[in-house]
Amino acid sequence: MSKKGGTDKPADTAQRSEAAVRPDNTAPRAPAGREHAVIGASIHIDGDLRGEEDLLIEGEVNGTVQLKNNSLTIGPQGKVRADVYAHSIYVDGFMEGDLYGSERVAIRKSAQVRGNVTSPRVSLEDGAKFKGSIEMDPQAVQGATSRSAPKPAPSQPAPRPAPTQKFGESSAPKPAETSPAVKSAS
Repeated sequence: MSKKGGTDKPADTAQRSEAAVRPDNTAPRAPAGREHAVIGASIHIDGDLRGEEDLLIEGEVNGTVQLKNNSLTIGPQGKVRADVYAHSIYVDGFMEGDLYGSERVAIRKSAQVRGNVTSPRVSLEDGAKFKGSIEMDPQAVQGATSRSAPKPAPSQPAPRPAPTQKFGESSAPKPAETSPAVKSAS
């Protein structure tokens, strides 16, 4: 009986240690102690991607990614063509678009990035391919993240400010024009 008990214990211990090692190997880039969602290598997403958890992208994403309070990792196989708004952004794969990190943006040596980076803390590892500009201004990040909501069509914002400015400049003649129209109608 002691032989069975002795052989069972090492086998159980070996199985437990293998199980403990596997999770660490599957998610080496995730921040310590935090769960994350994964977009696998075979997944392709077009559109606005929003969430309230950390995300690892190994597939393809085109559009907009908004994880304002969480981190985004673009894995070595990941391909992202989007504007990205996140707390922390880590790039190992291909990224085309603007990156807005409220805390940090890290472009690692295996990364290829084409776009502008706005974040108070930016790191660019030796060997990474980068084409764009870097702005390390916390106020610029706050401004960008506050307007990161889906943008209206370009034709809508232009008419709104112009009438408001013209109305303020010519507010006196408009009531005068309105009064004769009312008097002639009476």
